Amino acid sequence: MVTVRAMTGADIEAVSAIRVTGWRTAYAGIVPRTWLERMTVEEDARERRRRFASTPGGVYDLVAVDARGAVVGWACLGPGPDEGAGTGTRTGELYALYVLPALVGSGVGRALIEAVHARARELGLGRLLLWVLEDNARARRFYERAGYAADGAVQADEYDGVSLPEVRYHLAL
Repeated sequence: MVTVRAMTGADIEAVSAIRVTGWRTAYAGIVPRTWLERMTVEEDARERRRRFASTPGGVYDLVAVDARGAVVGWACLGPGPDEGAGTGTRTGELYALYVLPALVGSGVGRALIEAVHARARELGLGRLLLWVLEDNARARRFYERAGYAADGAVQADEYDGVSLPEVRYHLAL
């Protein structure tokens, strides 16, 4: 049993631990090992604190908590590109969704994405976008089961000199 609520400053260390372990687990064999090994919870928490303190309006961090109140997942939703301008459809973007690796497949991710969708609808968004590493088959299946579809857009990010393609997904709300 998990509940989803707004993230607070007290959740930052737990979110950073989830993000770093999530990267190391989900992206092993995709992102260069050297990049993953340099990631630390402490550095991520420093950056997260900075972002949390200065996050512009319209960015929403949500956490999933278990029955004991421990943070077990995190998602971040915010403004998307202005591609819907002129159509009357406002677009948001799911910037991140991570679950403690030991709990992947337990329903935590589903609870988070449902909460993201509910929040997006409350904000009057008609469409959500997200980017996922092309080789992250597990995440791609998760988003496809949640109703997202790849729309053909591709971009690449570089990690230790290795260019990794990301595929964009969209969902009409």
